[in-house]
Amino acid sequence: MSLPSNVHVSKHPCLMAKLSRLRSQGTESREVKSLINDITLILGCEALASALTPHDGPKGETPIGFEYTTTTVQPEALSIVPILRSGLGMVEAIQTLLPEPVPVHHLGLYREPSTLEPVEYYNNLPHHIPSSASGPGTKASSLAIVVDPVIATGGTCAAAIQTLKEWGVKKIIVLSVIAAADGVRRAAEEWGEAVEIWVAGVDAELTPNGMLKPGVGDVGDRLFLTIGK
Repeated sequence: MSLPSNVHVSKHPCLMAKLSRLRSQGTESREVKSLINDITLILGCEALASALTPHDGPKGETPIGFEYTTTTVQPEALSIVPILRSGLGMVEAIQTLLPEPVPVHHLGLYREPSTLEPVEYYNNLPHHIPSSASGPGTKASSLAIVVDPVIATGGTCAAAIQTLKEWGVKKIIVLSVIAAADGVRRAAEEWGEAVEIWVAGVDAELTPNGMLKPGVGDVGDRLFLTIGK
């Protein structure tokens, strides 16, 4: 399967086994939440290893009195951007990985049922409306980490990328549990020079109503026990 160079599919054996478990209809909500968290941890380790760089920080002292040089990471201006609602299930794992707390900015996007195109209904990026006609808002992060368990048509992910680009973000990492091949290509091409997409698996097909085949079902419904609502 040919994918753009900025799409990275993990080959970690533990991750592949957890994704297989997540696909099962018999996996209950509590385990779904745990699996999403574990998969995000593994993906996050792989993605952030290439996106962040260590730097020497101030001097510190060990419990037995020895001096050492602390380590910080660059860039410092980071944010996590979950796509509501299922992206919420991935936030805690990234917070666990990062050495310092970072802002979490929520984007609410849903697919219009007839066209499968994204519609934004919530955006809490600070000053997300440009401060002038010629420039982006002044509070943008250097690196935004977008978390969304499923990339299907790619429209929602592409819309999120465009919103963050307009906000003034310099680089974007997208973490997703699973993606459709055509959808992840669409998202990867939205801003190819600044976006890296990391996924645990790729499915070749979509159903007529935009679900991955075989996929993992509706992750939001599985996380929040709203199947059939």
